[in-house]
Amino acid sequence: MASSLRFPLSSSLLILFVIVPICHAQQSFRPKALVIPVSKDAATLQYVTRINQRTPLVPLSLVLDLGGQFLWVDCEQNYVSSTYRPARCNSAQCSLARASGCGDCFSAPRPGCNNNTCGVTPDNTVTRTATSGEVAEDALSVQSTDGSNPGRTVRVSKFLFSCAPTFLLEGLATGVSGMAGLGRTKIAFPSQFASAFSFHRKFAICLSSSTTSNGVVFFGDGPYVLLPNIDASESLAYTPLFINPVSTASAYAQGEPSAEYFIGVKSIRISEKVVAVNATLLSIDSEGFGGTKISTVNPYTVLESSIFNAVTKAFIAEAAARNISRVASVAPFDVCFSSKNVLSTRLGPSVPTIYLVLQNKNVLWSIFGANSMVYISDQDVLCLGFVNGGENPRTSIVIGGYQLENNLLQFDLATSRLGFSSTLLGRRTTCSNFNFTSNP
Repeated sequence: MASSLRFPLSSSLLILFVIVPICHAQQSFRPKALVIPVSKDAATLQYVTRINQRTPLVPLSLVLDLGGQFLWVDCEQNYVSSTYRPARCNSAQCSLARASGCGDCFSAPRPGCNNNTCGVTPDNTVTRTATSGEVAEDALSVQSTDGSNPGRTVRVSKFLFSCAPTFLLEGLATGVSGMAGLGRTKIAFPSQFASAFSFHRKFAICLSSSTTSNGVVFFGDGPYVLLPNIDASESLAYTPLFINPVSTASAYAQGEPSAEYFIGVKSIRISEKVVAVNATLLSIDSEGFGGTKISTVNPYTVLESSIFNAVTKAFIAEAAARNISRVASVAPFDVCFSSKNVLSTRLGPSVPTIYLVLQNKNVLWSIFGANSMVYISDQDVLCLGFVNGGENPRTSIVIGGYQLENNLLQFDLATSRLGFSSTLLGRRTTCSNFNFTSNP
């Protein structure tokens, strides 16, 4: 039931988070947590995970979307499965998915096109494109974990997702089949897995900075153990998660909250100096504008223009005090420096530290050189990895993937709390240090 129409992302479906979905899983073994790998695509800078879906199982590569509403998959190309079942109109599955309508398909029945089925709005949040897609369920398998190694493979027999037409893949990494949504909805990965296996509605992401070594996503509670035997969950500080009353992704469903994850940044410091910014931009207003969200589809942090100007001005001044010379811009970055006077440390280039001050002055998300500076290797240049989001963006601060790398982030959906580690480099480990080899 996929449509050929395209819609701007400013018109997308909002899904209200509901606590527990109905989900069917094998009952012979109940894991305490699940684990999936995440790689960084060198060409697009997108984060790509892998799961197995269908009967017989087919390995799928999917772009990871932290704020995504659900799993959507291209069903037009070679979708073959004996366990595929479309969601019939007015069924429990349609209710769980908060389906936007019901309809028929005017061609031969196939996955993604069946009569008397309900639909949702899968969206490509990279290209800001959306369409309609059939709600369906099929078998899905992932690996369990004890927090240190992957364990037995487990199966969810009726995992809800949406079919999408092939064109929605445009702009995504080569070889992917869709997007894996981890957002605050009842059919996103975290809620379906928690319901299927009766574990805590928590998940954690740890993105690798390497394009050759995998990062990791855990579903369920810790420990989250990285080599050499470091439980990264012990490094977490905590801050509340906020719900934006209006979706920042699209506007198909009016008046429903966003599926994305927002935190409360109160102020920004460069080294020890507070940056003067318009504080009203740091709060979410009644129409859903403002605030700070965390994104895996934005490769770099995006700042509203007045915040960007204030932060970069303060950073340039602090860098000059260290005799770090500014050089010409290198797209997409506005602020770049010669690397000649910049020392290398365990936390990356020795540059002024950026602090996001959260609920009080003692709760700081620290952004050291490894997460603030992007090395332009052919020019011996370091650029500040923040980009100008222009005036009046929907969200004032979007913390992008580069600033998340080698940081452990735990999302607790039950208590609406974020645990964050700041860089793990200080603990002499990285997000590529999960041991993906099974226990002997």
